[in-house]
Amino acid sequence: MANEQNLVQNRTRAEAEELSRKGGIASGRARRQKRDLRESMRKILELGISPRQKEQLEELGINSEGWSLGDVMNIMAVQTAMKGNVSAMAYCRDTAGYNPELQLREAQFEYDKKQKSGEGVEIEDLSDIIEKIWGYDQWLAMLNDGIPVLLTKQVPYVFADVHLEYIRKCQDNMYNILEGAVRSGKTVDHVLAFAKELCDTPDKFHLATGSTMANAKLNIGDANGFGLEHIFRGQCRWTSYKDNDALAIRGPYTNFKEKIVIFAGGGSSASYQKIRGNSYGMWIATEINLHHDNTIKEAFNRTIASHRRKIFWDLNPEHPKAAIYVNYIDKYAEKAEKGILKGGYNYAHMTLFDNINITEERREEIISQYDPDSIWYIRDILGKRSIADGLIYTKLATSIAAKDGRFRIPKEIAQAMAQKGEIMRINIGVDFGGNGSGHAFVASGITQGFDKLVVLKSRRYVEGGFDPDSGEKILDVDPKKLDKLFIRFVEMIIAEFGYVTKVYADSAEQVLIRGFKTALAKNGMGNIKIVNAAKGKITDRIFATTSLAAQGRLAMTDDCESLEEAFSMAVWDPKSLKLDRLDDGTSDIDTLDAFEYSWERDIGKYIRK
Repeated sequence: MANEQNLVQNRTRAEAEELSRKGGIASGRARRQKRDLRESMRKILELGISPRQKEQLEELGINSEGWSLGDVMNIMAVQTAMKGNVSAMAYCRDTAGYNPELQLREAQFEYDKKQKSGEGVEIEDLSDIIEKIWGYDQWLAMLNDGIPVLLTKQVPYVFADVHLEYIRKCQDNMYNILEGAVRSGKTVDHVLAFAKELCDTPDKFHLATGSTMANAKLNIGDANGFGLEHIFRGQCRWTSYKDNDALAIRGPYTNFKEKIVIFAGGGSSASYQKIRGNSYGMWIATEINLHHDNTIKEAFNRTIASHRRKIFWDLNPEHPKAAIYVNYIDKYAEKAEKGILKGGYNYAHMTLFDNINITEERREEIISQYDPDSIWYIRDILGKRSIADGLIYTKLATSIAAKDGRFRIPKEIAQAMAQKGEIMRINIGVDFGGNGSGHAFVASGITQGFDKLVVLKSRRYVEGGFDPDSGEKILDVDPKKLDKLFIRFVEMIIAEFGYVTKVYADSAEQVLIRGFKTALAKNGMGNIKIVNAAKGKITDRIFATTSLAAQGRLAMTDDCESLEEAFSMAVWDPKSLKLDRLDDGTSDIDTLDAFEYSWERDIGKYIRK
């Protein structure tokens, strides 16, 4: 602290010069002392070793010729480290030059030194792929800094046209979503598109996530030789940022502006806490369906203020009603179709056959592990959305997902069967909704001799959903609205197939049933009887359905979308010790019940047949 004794302005020039001289002498004396200590230590470490120490080295199998005290000290450090001493371990690692952080700093120092001297730096040559996707001008723009570099190619890019077109579209869209089969090349597409944007984005920080941080680093950072660290070879280094691993990128491709890609996990409910506090420009996520919703919401919030906001998601097919579809992807698709999604929507679906980097031999090897008629083949090879675990109607669900038409019958043929009398009864099953479920109507045709069961039409009405016939949003299904929907369904069946034999309705809603009877009478159809559904044992109804499907005796027209979806999503309750159909709102039990009501009174006759 300044006082009267040391204030410069209170001293004469001669006094100040004398003090400066004395200070210089003291500083020189201290430097010489430090130098003397260093030199003396070096001399000590270079001293020869004693006969006893030579004997100890020979016992270890080491030729002691030319060894010094410093060498012996290193051996002692190794022995101490082998006993579990962490400090000794670190000393051995660092002395050997294996400290990863130090190696990175040294590499960055060498890179900076070469850059400043104008000496060439070896980096990845992306000219071919950049020119192929975005044009030669884009490649020139990436090398406009004037720094001499040595371009060498190590990443062997080979893309099918469908992949090239998708990557190209990433440039003009905010939402970029790739869905499809395993090994279809989804992640590599996004890594390249993401890397290209990193080159000139004005944002410094960006986010890369996987189900875990290790998964993100493996699939986005490395990506089997196609990841960010390979694209920016010679221009990046791994580091850490706020307890997350990060890739720091700075070099010719970024015009020597630093870009930080922070890697984080997103699978647990608490994962979002690791990405809080930062603002990100772009977000690339692999296996987004395995991310917790907390992470997804937080990542979106953290990119709101970005200058160039872009989202890159990839995923393998999931349950058709999985949250990632219902809450995000399907909503984006719907808004994009209506032209109200700001920023642009780029979606593509890939199969194993779209990845031309997989040889035909390898592809056949992978496919040979699957049953072509299994739901797993549909998901993993064809990349279609479906449920694989706990499916009840496996054959039906597999056929529906594959769209092979195995259980389809043209509506014209079903109409002809009704006209010729081959269909002897047409029954309608009705299940009433409540507490979030929907009202469902299903019309089934029972053939002569109970040989086949032909499902003619199915409809389901859920509040908040859309009427499949009018396209209008269903805001409220009160009794009067329900009466109108029922009458319309009956009239469609009569118009298309000629008649309705009987209606079987859920007996739990007698008030609604009376409303239907009144509505039929008012509309000149009072001859159609409405009776209570038998509501037999659910497992009996299920096994009868699966038996009919296995025997090729069940068919549906193309006007049974709600029933097909119900078959595709029905699973056994994993928490039940008995065979119970899961009824938690994730699948359409309403349509299944209505379908079964329409023919279950004849279940014994179908089984005997």
